[in-house]
Formats: sequence, structure tokens, C-alpha cells
Amino acid sequence: MRVISYNLRNHQASGELVDLAQDFRADALCLQECDTTRLPDTVGPLHLADATKGNRLGLAIYYRRDRFTAYETKTFALKKSLHDMVLAPAHERLIGMRVRDNETDHELVISSFHASPLTATNSLRRNQIHAAHAELLGMGTGLMTLMVGDFNYPLFTRSLTAHLKDSGYELSLSNRRTYTRYKVFKGHFDFATSLGLDIGNVETLPRGASDHLPILVTAEYGQESTPAGGQPTS
Repeated sequence: MRVISYNLRNHQASGELVDLAQDFRADALCLQECDTTRLPDTVGPLHLADATKGNRLGLAIYYRRDRFTAYETKTFALKKSLHDMVLAPAHERLIGMRVRDNETDHELVISSFHASPLTATNSLRRNQIHAAHAELLGMGTGLMTLMVGDFNYPLFTRSLTAHLKDSGYELSLSNRRTYTRYKVFKGHFDFATSLGLDIGNVETLPRGASDHLPILVTAEYGQESTPAGGQPTS
């Protein structure tokens, strides 16, 4: 399974999406900071599953219909920072999609996440991450979960890794930094957290028009996971 995550920098990098999806053979595409009113229904071979409606920095998920059958999508509001309250609206910072893998019959949740910016504290972002995981678990008890996006957490990731392990999640950083625009704020802003999946690789892709670099997450199902069927809702 190949999932790309990309912060479009207020939609500025939207023209790169078709090439990204095709060149890197993406099965799903998770976006942050997109203008959801201007998103096309398809991006190359990928179909738009859903997008947020109540956030100026929109989130969206595209997926490959021949790979996945979509059951449902949900958007979630998370705890707000002062920045979110001042620069409203910022109601939705998470979108999840529950799917069945048509190749293996496994069921899982794929999600796009955007934490509050660096003006907030790491403590608040940890709260958002834990809350996001809880919301995604609510989409299907015991389901494997992949949450990718802009975590705005370039420092103290070892501490974050320890916090996540306590709840059963793994944090996976990419092979290179994903944000280098400013000398002070640089590092791994964009990465993945997962439950029940084996993350084979997280690759930082070439720079485009955004101040973030896209990442490509390659994942396989854990040895203890078993296929689980169900009836599509959409």
C-alpha cells in the first residue's frame, strides 16, 4: 500500500497532484492546506473520497477505486489552539476514511491530519494526536489505522514516539527532512503514525511549490492482522 501525504501551502501546490499520484503509483493521497472548493473529483487514477467543509486550511483524501472499496468518511474537530481561535475557521483537523482492500480483503482506516502550528505547544499537539487516534478507532474497533499529515512536531519526536507506544501506535519518520524553508524551523514536520501495520518505508519526495515536501508511505499489513469483510455504505 502506497500513501502520499502533502501539505499544499494554501493550495499553491495543487497543480502537482496528478504527476505525484501517477509517478509514485499512489493508492491514496492525503492532503492538508487545500482549498476544498477547488478540488477536482479525480486526480489522475485517484477519486476524491471526501474533504472538510469547516476549515480554512482544508483536508482531503483521494483513493484508488480499483484498490479500495470505501465504506465511510468522517471529519473531526480537535482541541483548538489560540492560533485556531484567532484565525478561524479551524474546526476540522482530521479526516478519516474506512476502506476494504480489494486485493487482500483487509479493512482499515486511512486518515489525513493537520496539527496546530508551532505557535501552539507540543503538549497541545500531543493532545490532538491522541484525540485523533481515539476518533479513528471509533470508526471501527480493532481496525488497522494509518494517520499521515502535517504534525508540526519537528522537535522532541523521541518523546512523542514514547508517548505513542504507550497507546500501541508507532511513529515513522521519513528518510529526509520535510520542511527546510526557515533556518530556525526545519525538520520532520510530516510523518506517519500507525496501528497494526508494518511501515516499510517513508520517503521524502522532491520539493515542489509548497514549503513542505510530500512524503510517500509504504505499508504492509501486520502478521497478526486478519481480513475482515463488511458491506459498503457508499
